Amino acid sequence: MTGQQILIVDDEARMLRVLEIMLQKMGHDISCASNGMEALQSLQETPVDLVVSDLRMPGMDGIELLNQLRAQGNNVPFIIMTAHGTIQSAVESMKLGACDYILRPFDMEALELSINRILATGRILRQNDFLRRELEKGWEGFIGESPAMHKVYEQIRLVAPNKTTALITGETGTGKELVARAIHRASPRRDKLFVPINCAAIPADMLESELFGYEKGAFTGAHKERIGKFELAHGGTIFLDELAEMPVALQAKLLRVLQENVIERLGSNRSIPIDIRIIAATNRDPQAAIAENRLREDLYYRVNVFSLELPPLRDRKEDIPALIHYFIAEFSKGSSSMPKITEDALSNLQQYAWPGNVRELRNVMERAIVLSGGKQLDMTHFPLGANATKEKAPLQDNLSFDGMSLNCAIETLEAKMIAAALHNTDDNKTKAARLLDISERSLWYKVKKYHLE
Repeated sequence: MTGQQILIVDDEARMLRVLEIMLQKMGHDISCASNGMEALQSLQETPVDLVVSDLRMPGMDGIELLNQLRAQGNNVPFIIMTAHGTIQSAVESMKLGACDYILRPFDMEALELSINRILATGRILRQNDFLRRELEKGWEGFIGESPAMHKVYEQIRLVAPNKTTALITGETGTGKELVARAIHRASPRRDKLFVPINCAAIPADMLESELFGYEKGAFTGAHKERIGKFELAHGGTIFLDELAEMPVALQAKLLRVLQENVIERLGSNRSIPIDIRIIAATNRDPQAAIAENRLREDLYYRVNVFSLELPPLRDRKEDIPALIHYFIAEFSKGSSSMPKITEDALSNLQQYAWPGNVRELRNVMERAIVLSGGKQLDMTHFPLGANATKEKAPLQDNLSFDGMSLNCAIETLEAKMIAAALHNTDDNKTKAARLLDISERSLWYKVKKYHLE
């Protein structure tokens, strides 16, 4: 393990320099202190990953330094080194929480093994502490204590420390990107970029250049080279949202990236090695997408190394009150007062099906805060009753075209079917597209074409 910050404490200048050179050769960043008081001051200003201290020093010895740190609540890993070791001092230092007790002269290889072991353990402990804190506050913005959400938190905890490719499934609005970001931030790649890309939001003819980049002159308009999202995410994580909307031909190129960890820019034959973690997501049923030839079966098995299925909001209704209060606080920032919500309204919101999941709830709450003018929220601010109980409009089986041309009749039927699908799904474009068996991109185009906004 390299690149960690280590503080060396020793009153002998020659030994301090020897240790500094040795540990720098291991690849660590080193700071030095010539006594215990100097070490305490240094640690207050700059936290480190490990302290390596001599035992016998004037003023404050190594054990007293360790004792002072623990009294301050500082649990930094600590190694005691001494040429005058005794059983008593060894036992005392270990009781205080020292990780190792090394006698001088020491073997260089043994010291390196001890340091690597301690740093590795410390990193795991820090990750666990980070994950524990995230669980307590709702995992990177997640709100919920339901069993369904605790299962999600546990899955994030398991997959985060590894490079494992993950596939996140779930309905639109359930927080798939939020989960992907949580995985990245809890991983060893947290200091590198998290690069999200929505495969459904980018036209098919542009998606390849967005992902892979291109060389100057690769196509008309390519006036200079451009780095793609895969290169941008090198060392970090790329999140491919709505994977099943990616053109099948491009999925084959993605499969090569997964298998060989190389890419080629458009207009180039040069292979560029990359080190990225891929997290993919889809709101479609993957098996259905494979059957419909929307998703390559080999790509599905390659990305589905670790799968996380996010629960819809209707399956964790016990979390709705906490989400509501969270959104009230969020949208009331800057206001002189925070509106309260009536028990009747809270109960009704908890019983609603929420087809758009948390995203829909968030939008509803934002609108309600605006409508209330910062005053008490009641059901008049949540026009869900009609949407929740209205009768679904049936598709028309008997259409009269009155001598229209076939093209005109087809367009009329298409417009009516799209309008009915939008009505039946409460204007949820993703669900309507799935109901009509067309892509969401096509649906958006037709909505505009027929002025159905």
